[in-house]
Amino acid sequence: MYRRQFLSLVGAAGVARALRGMPVPRIKDISVIATEPAGVRLTVVKIQTDQDGLYGYGCATFTQRADLVVQAVNAYLKPLLIGRPTDGIEDLWQAMYNSSYWRNGPVLNNAISGVDQALWDIKGRQAGMPVYELLGGKCRKGARIYSHASGREIPEVLDQARKLMSQGITAIRLQVGVPGMAAYGAGRAPSSVSPSQDEVFDPEPYVRRTLALFEAARKELGPEIDLLHDVHERLPPRMAVQFAKDMEQFRLFYLEDALSPENIDYFRQIRANCTTPLAMGELFNNPHEWEQVIESRLIDYIRVHVSQAGGLTPARKIAALAEAFQVKTAWHGPGDVSPVGHCANVTLDVACYNFGIQEWTFPNDHLLEVFEGYPVVKDGYAYVNEKPGWGVEINEKAAAKYPYGSEGAVRKQLNGGWGVVRRSDGTVINQ
Repeated sequence: MYRRQFLSLVGAAGVARALRGMPVPRIKDISVIATEPAGVRLTVVKIQTDQDGLYGYGCATFTQRADLVVQAVNAYLKPLLIGRPTDGIEDLWQAMYNSSYWRNGPVLNNAISGVDQALWDIKGRQAGMPVYELLGGKCRKGARIYSHASGREIPEVLDQARKLMSQGITAIRLQVGVPGMAAYGAGRAPSSVSPSQDEVFDPEPYVRRTLALFEAARKELGPEIDLLHDVHERLPPRMAVQFAKDMEQFRLFYLEDALSPENIDYFRQIRANCTTPLAMGELFNNPHEWEQVIESRLIDYIRVHVSQAGGLTPARKIAALAEAFQVKTAWHGPGDVSPVGHCANVTLDVACYNFGIQEWTFPNDHLLEVFEGYPVVKDGYAYVNEKPGWGVEINEKAAAKYPYGSEGAVRKQLNGGWGVVRRSDGTVINQ
């Protein structure tokens, strides 16, 4: 008798008793689905068990080094895990984490995440429950989202923001281009200057341009809409302190990545000089990075990229730590998170009491062709999938139609990686 037929026969009341009488599933095979339906390399781990029809998916997306994550799963984690039981998720996470000796790197963490999330998916499917039920159930109906409005010119940004507002979205991140330069999240603004091979960014024009954007936004969009902005760690620390102070007048929901992980001590100076809410964490992959800013209350929102931290297992621990210090969650949710990863984000959002807001990227048709079960957004809120596990199914034939390598010329040449950003004098700076 097939496992699903058996569970349907015993009924909901008998599921727990039935599961206690069944053998613990063991890992039969691990494979990687590498696909690029939206122009960004997505990596998903699939674990098949020795029980018919029982499998799970996990997000392992590190788009800038995707091939390395695939190799880490196939060459190192797969041989370690084949034949092991799926029920001890924490035990397997610790085994993967410690088996390489050198740890807390982005490639291995993302590979671990793929396995970790797939194991949670299996446990949910096995129990016939969404993963949030395994974490204690919901403490809210949906997760408030913010989306992105960007453009090469300020009017273009504001027009995009109005469109999002018309869809019921009440929190919007604004990014604008800088003439002749590469502004993060907005592309290159028009200029008579020919672009060089490496992108150019200088902080002073960016600061002036961004302050002008938010002055116009508050004037034209009104005081009720929540506004956010991502510095993307491109400012020198002293300038970041002044910029956060200057942005205080616009009453941001939060200012993201004002500093790089190497300069997080400067958050103390920002705190001493203004009340601008601060978010940080998408580059963190080491507990020593997030522990300091949380325990010192140097930030208001922790923005860890769940797969970068190693999956759901460490992410829920981060949320619990943050709750003790009144820091809210705002998990990283850009286009380089697979739909499986977005489901994991929303699961944490509805299950963790200290949820703050969720970054959101809307899927295109190609993505929906490959992934079934993308969370639904309505009136500015994302709603968790109610099917067992993550509630996601993957059409592997459709995924194969979109192999790695469909990016633009530069990204394709760099095998999906990012290029170089420099100051006008040629100095390399943070991305």
